[in-house]
Amino acid sequence: MLTKRVIPCLDVRAGRVTKGVKFKNNVDLGDPVEMAVAYSDGGADELVFYDITASAEHRPIDIGMVEAVAKSVRIPFAVGGGIASLADMERVILAGAEKVSVNSLAVANPQIIADGARAFGAQCIVLGMDPVKSDRLPSGYEITTRGFREFTGMDAVEWAKRAAGLGAGEIVVNSVNADGTREGFELTLTRLIAEAVDVPVVASGGAGKPEHLVEVFREAKADAAIVAGMIHFGDYTIAQIKAEMSAAGVPTRMGW
Repeated sequence: MLTKRVIPCLDVRAGRVTKGVKFKNNVDLGDPVEMAVAYSDGGADELVFYDITASAEHRPIDIGMVEAVAKSVRIPFAVGGGIASLADMERVILAGAEKVSVNSLAVANPQIIADGARAFGAQCIVLGMDPVKSDRLPSGYEITTRGFREFTGMDAVEWAKRAAGLGAGEIVVNSVNADGTREGFELTLTRLIAEAVDVPVVASGGAGKPEHLVEVFREAKADAAIVAGMIHFGDYTIAQIKAEMSAAGVPTRMGW
């Protein structure tokens, strides 16, 4: 069985890592490069950085930050936010990122997934999605964009299937309803997506304790899980999370 990945998420705004609840009431947590190094040294499998206001502000991602992270860490990382074209993807990859995450752009222009996969390989293209509970759609979840600012009317499961078919190599499922609550992942949503596609699914939103990761791996078939507040605020270390995963029989990389 493949090992399950633990991926710290660093939301970046104005060059600083920030964290909120359901994308609101954000607080400053520190420098993204310094935090990236600490998590890399602490046993993270990968990292993900989101420039959380780039899309809404219609500006490009901070390439300088991407370059600084690439020079400082020894693990793969993905970046998202402010990716508006194939050229933007290329700049991010040339700056040192292994993966590019597209969310709002892919909804507006699904062909960018296929174009990116063709140009850089499917393994480089990550679809990020921010679904919210909705009784209007068959799956019970609606895709939102621009930091939960816009409702699209798109069904989350159907969008995941379409994106995978276009060439997305991985899908990050961030539950808007669970984001920042630290009350556990949205298991139903994650399982629906994982059972619908044949690419790795990353659970995001709601991690508060190691048991939540064990649940999402066992019950929702996630391939990886994103953590943020539970490590940013010092409640747990990555080593503690992985130790509990291992004790519960969840395969994980322990040999750093």
